[in-house]
Amino acid sequence: MSEILSNCGVVFDLDGVLIDSHDQHEQGWFALAARIGKPLSKEQFKESFGMRNEMCIPDVFGWTTRDDKSGIHDLGEQKEELYRELLREGGLEPLPGVVSLLEALKETGIPVSLGSSTSRKNIEVCFEATGLTEFFGKNYTGAEDVSHGKPHPEVFLTAAGKIDRGPEHCVVIEDAHVGIEAALAGGMKAIAVTTTHPRESLEGHGASLIVDSLTEVGPEIVGQLLSR
Repeated sequence: MSEILSNCGVVFDLDGVLIDSHDQHEQGWFALAARIGKPLSKEQFKESFGMRNEMCIPDVFGWTTRDDKSGIHDLGEQKEELYRELLREGGLEPLPGVVSLLEALKETGIPVSLGSSTSRKNIEVCFEATGLTEFFGKNYTGAEDVSHGKPHPEVFLTAAGKIDRGPEHCVVIEDAHVGIEAALAGGMKAIAVTTTHPRESLEGHGASLIVDSLTEVGPEIVGQLLSR
């Protein structure tokens, strides 16, 4: 087990895993919809969670077409600025178990990285608000660092590369179906957290373990999953 732990790494998703800014994302999108006079339903927002803006704006919201690159970019920038304003105004706390898990991984010598569909600016604001920069440093990968969004594995493979770990030595912690699919597509093991979706919704998507919070996860769990 000690040999497995010395070679492994953990790659985290951001929203729904380290933090829960679901409400700020929702408020940001609905504020933007009102600003531009476009329709948006709760069901569409839920379907979009975890997707890159380039996918959800044309494919889920239907606000424009995929070939309208500049329009998608502009809408995405407006929404992300609204989101960051909400975070700065309201503050943010890590989800239960996050800090204790990160501390345990650090003590065990297991490096961590982050792979998210959100922008680097958003990641940085979230890290500043929660103090998580202490654990991740510059080991984070955002939307502008990759060409393909989840369920493509690029974001997790890039994040793993930042801590010099091959995919077979990494466990990804995710809350979204597309994230679990991305982890598996990259040859990594996945832990699913029921922050965003109920357990029954996550079952059958290939996660090695489903937990209700990160209080249930520790270095020994990571080692057990990678030893299978």
